[in-house]
Amino acid sequence: MVPGDLMPLAQHVLAHYAAPLCAGALAPLGNHGGFSGALLWRVGNGLCLRASSPAAQDAAQVAEIHRLMIAARQEGLPFVPAVCATLKGTTVVEHAGRLWELMEWMRGRASYHEAPSRLNLQSACTALGRLHRSWQRFVESQAALIPAVWRRLREANFRMPEEAAPETDGPAADAVRRARRLLPRWLQQLPGDLLPYWSRKYARLQPCLCDVWHDNLLFEGDRLTGLVDYAATRHDHVAVDLARMLGSLVEDDDDGWRQGLVAYSRQRPLSEEDEALARVLDRTGTVVGAVNWVRRLSDAAFPCENQAAAVRRLETLLRRIERWK
Repeated sequence: MVPGDLMPLAQHVLAHYAAPLCAGALAPLGNHGGFSGALLWRVGNGLCLRASSPAAQDAAQVAEIHRLMIAARQEGLPFVPAVCATLKGTTVVEHAGRLWELMEWMRGRASYHEAPSRLNLQSACTALGRLHRSWQRFVESQAALIPAVWRRLREANFRMPEEAAPETDGPAADAVRRARRLLPRWLQQLPGDLLPYWSRKYARLQPCLCDVWHDNLLFEGDRLTGLVDYAATRHDHVAVDLARMLGSLVEDDDDGWRQGLVAYSRQRPLSEEDEALARVLDRTGTVVGAVNWVRRLSDAAFPCENQAAAVRRLETLLRRIERWK
């Protein structure tokens, strides 16, 4: 839940915007199932107010993300939330140690796993391809090594914690013990899978979402109506978004991958190397994701606000890894 003392702060922030925008009730949503430390409010029926965690990006980073979102909306992408400007024309309010932003509340639900379909999958991948195509104009001028590969290679040096979890018993401890048995083998394989893409592969990088997964994809029926949460946006290879999206939706289903890649490619062509990189980033990202959840569940210095949800995330990844040969 949103701490009560933050409600007056939210009301103070809304005073920076035109009054008609902020008409209606201010409903606290807590972290809305997330783990970033951000807090959300629904404003009336049409807007969402977000307060970053105190340790989030600086205002310039958030403003740059807003610039990308606005550019996508101007190109006619209705699934990208519209960003609201303050009375001073800025899109970020710095107040009480947090960064605040106001944007459109997107219709729909993250319902793919409840009712997966070919049309849902195609709609999501088509939307991602349209967004990447829109952002191609912001591509870095010179080719560079792929950041997603580097981030995964760093995890190859991670050692599993000796203690199972802060609690000696319970689901968190059981999940971490299971991960300790399973993950070392796959961590050892990370360098071999990734080094070819680190030592020889250079790419033109462009803005990517870098955390586009099931819960950020909102549907009404078979149509994607909202692609939400742009906080992790940075320059990277487009394969990182394909890996995150398809891995979270269809996991290791080859037919699902083919359908998704075809739908995406109709909007933004992919090379065979791009497709191969997406599969590598998905598989290695699944291992790295499990490692990161082990960290969060094992380190008492970084307690999880919703430990049960964190355990579910880890168990989902472990079940997938256990099916690999």
